[in-house]
Amino acid sequence: MALIRRAHLIAGVLGVITFVITGQVMARHVPDVHTLSAEVRLMYVSQHIYLLGAALVNLVLGLYLQLNPRGWRRMLQQIGSVLIFLSVVSLLMAFTAEPSLGIAGRSWRSFFGVIALFAGVVAHFAGTITRKN
Repeated sequence: MALIRRAHLIAGVLGVITFVITGQVMARHVPDVHTLSAEVRLMYVSQHIYLLGAALVNLVLGLYLQLNPRGWRRMLQQIGSVLIFLSVVSLLMAFTAEPSLGIAGRSWRSFFGVIALFAGVVAHFAGTITRKN
């Protein structure tokens, strides 16, 4: 149990650091992000916020995750953890590849990242909702 919590904590801290770095990339972007078209600017900002969301979910799981001892609920939590880890990677790839193409540049990276984050959270929720402490 400590290993998966530690992995989430590391992914969360690295994700928050990456969020700060991507913010600096936007602040120092040439040309200035504010001079770009509204849709390109929207893509940068939305990918930036998605990345923060995935990082914070990892951070919270790293601090508070309690895996069930065994059974299908534990398996759901483990599947959820894999999806949440993959969401950070996918959303970082989306930040680097998609924004400059505008709305038309939206690809599987951002779609998978957001869906994986949602599905991972739902899996964790379903794995713990009826657990008796």
